[in-house]
Amino acid sequence: MTSRSWNLTTVIQAFLWILLGLLLCPEPGTASLPLLMDSLIQALAELEQKVPVTEASHTVSVWQLSAQDSGPHDSLHHFLLEGQSLKATMLDPSALSPELRGLTEEVAQHDVRGGQEYGVVLAPDGSTVAVEPLLAGLKAGLQGHRVINLPLNSTATPPGAKNTFPDVGAVVPDIRTTSLGLRDVSPDVSSADVRTMSPNVRATDLNVGAIFTDVRGPSPDDQTSLPDAKAKPPTTVDSLLVVTLARDLGLTFLQGSQTQSHPSLGAEGCWDQLSAPRNFTLLDPEASLLTMAFLNGALDGVLLGDYLSRAPEPRPPLSHLLSQYYGAGVAGDPGLRSNFRRHNGAALTSASALTQQVWGALILLQRLEPAHPQLQGMSQEQLAQVATYATKEFTEAFLGCPAIHPRCRWGAAPYRGHPTPLRLPLGFLYVHHTYLPAPPCTTFARCAANMRSMQRFHQDTRGWDDIGYSFVVGSDGYVYEGRGWHWLGAHTRGHNSRGFGVAFVGNYTGEVPAETALRTVRDLLPRCAVRAGFLRPDYRLLGHRQLVPTDCPGDALFHLLHTWPHFEANVKPRNARKASRIKRKPPPVTLSATDLQ
Repeated sequence: MTSRSWNLTTVIQAFLWILLGLLLCPEPGTASLPLLMDSLIQALAELEQKVPVTEASHTVSVWQLSAQDSGPHDSLHHFLLEGQSLKATMLDPSALSPELRGLTEEVAQHDVRGGQEYGVVLAPDGSTVAVEPLLAGLKAGLQGHRVINLPLNSTATPPGAKNTFPDVGAVVPDIRTTSLGLRDVSPDVSSADVRTMSPNVRATDLNVGAIFTDVRGPSPDDQTSLPDAKAKPPTTVDSLLVVTLARDLGLTFLQGSQTQSHPSLGAEGCWDQLSAPRNFTLLDPEASLLTMAFLNGALDGVLLGDYLSRAPEPRPPLSHLLSQYYGAGVAGDPGLRSNFRRHNGAALTSASALTQQVWGALILLQRLEPAHPQLQGMSQEQLAQVATYATKEFTEAFLGCPAIHPRCRWGAAPYRGHPTPLRLPLGFLYVHHTYLPAPPCTTFARCAANMRSMQRFHQDTRGWDDIGYSFVVGSDGYVYEGRGWHWLGAHTRGHNSRGFGVAFVGNYTGEVPAETALRTVRDLLPRCAVRAGFLRPDYRLLGHRQLVPTDCPGDALFHLLHTWPHFEANVKPRNARKASRIKRKPPPVTLSATDLQ
């Protein structure tokens, strides 16, 4: 490695420590930038201009910039990321603009308090991202080596003593740049993403655990939650996965197992405004720290950290890297961007590999902090059970589900009147195309504008209470909530109460939607709905034209539907009316006004 490339790397590392370290020097009343990812990128660009590339002799240890941090994860972070004697340029925080300092103070630490989420920003793709796990992943990736040997015994220091940890280089005789067991999983894992808000839906309805009557954390007697009998406790961990995701995943589900409760996973929320967001309110006031924003930030940290750990010197400036990742794609690759974080994350790590990382993170924290209140007295078997259960929930309920933007994210107008609840689970999935707008939407801005346009048409021109569809699928990697899982739609005249109406944005008479959009409707959305109890396991999939005189969903798309699982070619309208009433005497058919739409 050349001296210049080494200095570039250490300067990039310095930027990250400065962002986190500035939290230690708050300045009350400082003006702040909007809580946008673009603001964070702007902050990084300003830092990159202010920090010069100097000789190593003129630098100080980057690890000292956050040594005073009193957060709950000091010991683990210090052991994994701060044990090296790498150097980086020091920057006086007072040299930064007040706006930049204000921003870093707001986003440096992630927290959930009083129904509000802190330390998050709104990304250009419409997703909300927690900054702390994102920066942790970038730091771990820039460190290069990631495979760290676990200490054999406790490394805790006496109370009041200064924290000193063995030099990582001394603990790891065989440091490699690769990670542990990554890339051996299919992205086709499954579950339900039920963190989306519909009109008047209660926040408790969004908890996937609330759908089941007896969902508990793993108990020592629950043999089904044990890992493979041949599995041995891990002896190494991947620092990247531990500092971004594995530690928090393990601790949250460990607490759930001890309190016999199901941790809330992936709670969504709403910004006070989208143009200049300042406050983010969670839709579930009882949300755990594993919110949708945290999981987004953690996964982005994993993906970008993995990219940086493999990238040759000189590495790209972080402002450029983040601009690409939250824009058109890293290094010109449209697949490597935030829109597809779940698909890329599922392809990067397997459930078995992540289970080992969560287990290893709990073992490491137990050895670093023997008096940790959650880990004290926990056996290896108990930790393994927690790791297995936590990983299963994460891979099925997050990685394996499509990302759904809630109504507030695309700027939905209020529902007119009072929505009618559905009698779940339903037996049908009806596929539509919007026809107009005709062009597929490939960005959040365009898809959100299309949603508002369709809602105005449905409410103002057709006189409906709301946008008719249950969900709308863009070509940007996202699903947009219409009436959602709980409320009667206006999408398939005469059959609205018996199935969900899902529409692709675009005209698919002569061509089919993008593969990512097709996969969402064919595989992910129904599989997750079945898991959540919204859709029957034996549901049937129909094109709109099979029930209503129409060309929808277009010739090309309808022809493709014939090849999909659950497609029913011979269904008749009267059969569709009866499917959701199997095993009970059907009452006289009385169609509501909405069912006639």
